[in-house]
Amino acid sequence: MALPLLSGTAHAEDCYIAAPPPPVDTSEVPLPGQPVPEPVPVPETPVGGEQLGGCGPAFPLYAPALPTEITAASWLVADLDSGAVLAAHEPHARHRPASTIKVLTALVALRELQLDDTLVATQEDANQEGSRVGLAPGATYTVRDVLTGLILRSGNDAAHALAMKLGGVEATVEKMNALAESLGALDTRAATPSGLDGPGMSTSAYDLAVVFRVAMQNPVFAEIVSTHQAFLPGAPGGPPLEVWSDNQVLRAYPGGLGGKTGFTDDARHTYIGAADHGGRRLVAVLMRGENQPVRLSAQTMRLLDYGFELNGPPVGELVTTSPAPPADARPAEQPVQAQSDDPMFGTVGGPLALLAAAAVAVLAAIAVQRRRAALARRRRSGGDDHP
Repeated sequence: MALPLLSGTAHAEDCYIAAPPPPVDTSEVPLPGQPVPEPVPVPETPVGGEQLGGCGPAFPLYAPALPTEITAASWLVADLDSGAVLAAHEPHARHRPASTIKVLTALVALRELQLDDTLVATQEDANQEGSRVGLAPGATYTVRDVLTGLILRSGNDAAHALAMKLGGVEATVEKMNALAESLGALDTRAATPSGLDGPGMSTSAYDLAVVFRVAMQNPVFAEIVSTHQAFLPGAPGGPPLEVWSDNQVLRAYPGGLGGKTGFTDDARHTYIGAADHGGRRLVAVLMRGENQPVRLSAQTMRLLDYGFELNGPPVGELVTTSPAPPADARPAEQPVQAQSDDPMFGTVGGPLALLAAAAVAVLAAIAVQRRRAALARRRRSGGDDHP
């Protein structure tokens, strides 16, 4: 069964364009005296292309039927090399990243730290909530060691240790958010370096694909994320710490390149998986999924299979820099002298030139109003998510 090109206006009540669904616990309650963060502003024009905006699916013309087991509320499949988005469902819906945000943490560390720099793990690192790689207090590690534990075993202890090396948790989160914005990941606000839920945390399947694509262009990240097994220093006087990748796409999918897993009660299951088939490298990102009827890793593999079947035109693109502001928000340019001998067009102030300029301004204003009206409709849309 083939599907026509769809660009997402249906099911507006089911997706979260402005902010993630309400939390189910107290993990996002700000500290006493701290305000509740406002949602990240929604761009007037969807980053990556109009077909990726709003709610609903975006498929190329005559795409094969989507696998029925996909439970993710939001997902995207894209080409890692060209950046072409092959298919998606609500890719800009805001959800919580869980540990998939560690890709952004790793990218900040790779850009700011030397791999052979060392750090000594602390008890505070070891006490971090959630998944840990097993950094031993008092043991010395290289930045590369800690990055390996961060990516392979999703170590929250590793995330905290890197954050302290980068200047502290607050400084690291600021760097993560600045980098996300510079890459065009405008749905993203990190609240923690580990992906544990915090006030104002959000991202999207689109943004995670953008960040992962940039990370895969770093040869060190690409090498670590594709590592099946590694050994890190153990506790002082103890044996080495054996670390295995927890990414089933790397371990079980033909051509698997790795990725990142995540889970919290608020985020539910999140997943990034990438693979190479004959030189064609794809990434699949799933957000707010469930491990029924099959585990999210298996759902990711099905989406990769689906992506490798597609050969139609892309439905959007992964950007690498923050989009320019809309034309109506840019400073007015100075008039430029027209090159013409016709007195009607001799300068940009000529009668017909002024009329043409006015017409362009009216059309631009109409387009802006339509974008704002569509945005207002999306913001008014609410309801329960159905992953």
